[in-house]
Amino acid sequence: MKYFHLIWAALFRRKTRTILTLVSIVAAFLLFGMLDAVRTSFDQAGQSANGAERLQTGSRLSFIQTLPQALETQIAKVPGVKMVTYANWFGGAYQDPHNQVFSFAVAPNYLDAYPEIEVDPAQRKAFDDTRTGALVGETLAQRFHWKVGDKIPLQSTIFPDKSGNKTWTFDIVGIMHAKDKKSAGFYDQMFLLHWKYFDETTPYNRGTVGWYVTRVADVNQADRVARAIDALSANSDHETRTQTEQAATANWMKQLADIGLIVGSIMGAVFFTLLLLSGNTMMQAVRERTSELAVLKTIGFSSRSVLAMVLAESVLLLLIGGVLGLGLAAVLIPGVSAHSGGMLNLPTVGAGSWVLGLVLMVLIGLLVGALPAVRAMRLNIVDALAGR
Repeated sequence: MKYFHLIWAALFRRKTRTILTLVSIVAAFLLFGMLDAVRTSFDQAGQSANGAERLQTGSRLSFIQTLPQALETQIAKVPGVKMVTYANWFGGAYQDPHNQVFSFAVAPNYLDAYPEIEVDPAQRKAFDDTRTGALVGETLAQRFHWKVGDKIPLQSTIFPDKSGNKTWTFDIVGIMHAKDKKSAGFYDQMFLLHWKYFDETTPYNRGTVGWYVTRVADVNQADRVARAIDALSANSDHETRTQTEQAATANWMKQLADIGLIVGSIMGAVFFTLLLLSGNTMMQAVRERTSELAVLKTIGFSSRSVLAMVLAESVLLLLIGGVLGLGLAAVLIPGVSAHSGGMLNLPTVGAGSWVLGLVLMVLIGLLVGALPAVRAMRLNIVDALAGR
């Protein structure tokens, strides 16, 4: 801190250049904060106390392969299984193919496996009694201005009915609410219809299910139960893979896209560009101050002091821009989540992200400042003052 005033003055010697460089650093770490929140959001998918009790059983070959409904009774008999239910992906869109809806055809007891979803008892009974009934998430209903009693057309992107028509009509009989707001981004976006109505209406399902959801009596026995379930269809034409809800969600997402790899690749490109940009700024700054650095050495500053001052200037530049960028991300993320219509439920910039961000700021600062700092340290006073 002894020479902080000198470091600060050197940093803002060319205010325009420094401010433009700071804007680039702020943008880079703003992007880092936002993308890290996206990565964390995907990593946390399926993580909950209730989710730990659930296993998902799907086809070992591919998540689009269906399984025979007869497996339900066999899975229910496996020791340690508390209950079993099933569902199919419906693939619905409302009015426009771009308005995709998380729609599932579910068994009558499906919601019993998800105690974190609340439905009014009267609405739940109406769903059970209405063949074309549908339960919709609270956020989804708000998004399309749906209410109980509405009759809505939903276009399936996959399954037509027996006449070949892909537009299905449903009666909204209830609204679902998520107890845990961390999972509200998904549950509040769901659209549930009856599996029996779905199976009887489309000629392409023929009594099969997309996946089974099993609740175990003891979480510590989940691995044993999973192996026992998979053993039921071993060496058959419908071999299964049973995983925890978190692992199944992560595996499903990886089949769509490796979010971690995508985020890492983007941030690698951003930080590499930042390295070149801020490195160029520091090289120019030191080159312009060659005679000033020579004067500092002349009046008694050691070579190591000059080295430390240039490195400190570089690190300070990155810290100012990086902290502003991450702080801006922390402010913007709740707003992005709130205005996404429930599609995004991003966590705020946590302690882990701050620590990682600060480490990156210091490392990049040291890297971009290393070359100009070494050059300043080796500066020959006579040559510098002579302009050579």
